[in-house]
Amino acid sequence: MTRFRERVLAIVKKIPRGKTLTYKEVARRAGNARAARAVGNILNKNYNSSIPCHRVIRSDGKIGGYNRGTRTKIKLLKNERTVL
Repeated sequence: MTRFRERVLAIVKKIPRGKTLTYKEVARRAGNARAARAVGNILNKNYNSSIPCHRVIRSDGKIGGYNRGTRTKIKLLKNERTVL
């Protein structure tokens, strides 16, 4: 696992219930503000349920992808009472 990937997963793991971060913000916090697409690819390959990948959204406010399906991502966010 690369250092960048480790940092991304650690950041996402700390996103509290009911809150979101953008792919761009996660990339910035992980040390490379221009790596938002890389963050998306990392999260798409993650199947560890202790890392809440569904809490990462696009900068334009849209949901973005999710490796378990967009409908599932929306459902999880609604269950957490996340304001989108």
